[in-house]
Amino acid sequence: MNAVSGDMSTGEQPTAMLVIGLTGPIGCGKSAIAGMLGDVGGSVIDADQLARRATEHGAPGLGAIQERFGEHVFIPSGALDRAALADVVFRDPAALRDLEAIVHPEVRRRIEEQLAAAADERIPFVVIEAIKLVEGGLAARCDEVWLVECSPASQRIRLRERGLEESDMEQRITAQGEGLSERLADQLPGRTRIRRLLTDGPLEAVREQVEDALADALAPYAVGEE
Repeated sequence: MNAVSGDMSTGEQPTAMLVIGLTGPIGCGKSAIAGMLGDVGGSVIDADQLARRATEHGAPGLGAIQERFGEHVFIPSGALDRAALADVVFRDPAALRDLEAIVHPEVRRRIEEQLAAAADERIPFVVIEAIKLVEGGLAARCDEVWLVECSPASQRIRLRERGLEESDMEQRITAQGEGLSERLADQLPGRTRIRRLLTDGPLEAVREQVEDALADALAPYAVGEE
């Protein structure tokens, strides 16, 4: 826990900053839940957005990407051709692991900066939204991990609504692999709670799950426990 001070029951900040890791398969509603948590006072850190920033034109890690994947994943200006790179890594698990090994350390560094800033601002809880929470070495940094899930049918409907082609959709789903719940349980310290949120139902039902889970997660902090 990141120490701050106060008591939420008296309108002050809680005694510690809760860190929630938010993860789950693509298309299952992580971003919607992150938005709900942001609306009620949390600070949301989007690891995927930070990964994009870490690979922007001129970023230090681009040299390693170019050395590993070649010139064909860059456009003439020197910027990363994200579509070309995605076509490579979502077809080749080894290539994806190599890319993650290049990008994840910089993403973790940026996340630590934002966590420190949130603690300084006495924010009651922070959400780290990351599809690769385990692989990025972020899960153990969290007090709780919320695993967002939905049925395969709902997942594919949502991905089609985003405009993904069937082949691209299946590549991305396959690249994430199965057994996320088991990988979390294996890699998390015993103190880290895993909560499962199901998003097949109406939005209001999902919101109710989120509010109930957050109230339960924050309860120990509100009474001054660490």
